[in-house]
Amino acid sequence: MIKLERTSVMNLENAMRGARNPLNSWARSDSYYDENHNYILGPNDLDLAKRLRRAGSDHRKFLRQVFVSVDITAPIYWWKEYDTYKVATTANSTSTMHKIHSKPFELEDFSCDHMTPDTLEFMKTVIERLEQIRLRFAAEKQKEDWYDLIQLLPSSYNQMRTCSLNYETLINIYHARKNHKLQEWHTFCGWIETLPYGKELIVCQED
Repeated sequence: MIKLERTSVMNLENAMRGARNPLNSWARSDSYYDENHNYILGPNDLDLAKRLRRAGSDHRKFLRQVFVSVDITAPIYWWKEYDTYKVATTANSTSTMHKIHSKPFELEDFSCDHMTPDTLEFMKTVIERLEQIRLRFAAEKQKEDWYDLIQLLPSSYNQMRTCSLNYETLINIYHARKNHKLQEWHTFCGWIETLPYGKELIVCQED
């Protein structure tokens, strides 16, 4: 399970202006803001952006200046893979260490959508045990109970992070993960395709 919420894409206008700096071709820029204050690339700017995208990372530096912020809720096993992307990414997460005991454990706190029925029943017993330990820790504040929570917690536990990336990083992620066996990556790549000009500038989908 993965949820991507509160997406913001920023700085496309400034990035495109920078893309025209090498040839001083600002007069050819034809982009504009629509009535909803969305930045729309005109035919000239979109053609330039697509040509630079295809020319390779040395020529598409402007994509490093298109910033994305998004809240992602995903299981720990997915975050372990996401964390391999360290360049031009930042994340603030909810704290497992500090807040693991602050609310009751529920099945909805875990990614169980691909579990078989037998495994799901066993998972419920794990959650029940976690809740017993949590209640004891809340009452007695014994560190061994806290360690039990941390070390027993399954990697299917969902964590929310507010992440920032740029379009160049998303190019790397998309093409490395689009055929991954985890369904979460397919959902993530589908989200990338919905970003402004994501298909043209990240996926590099031809017309």
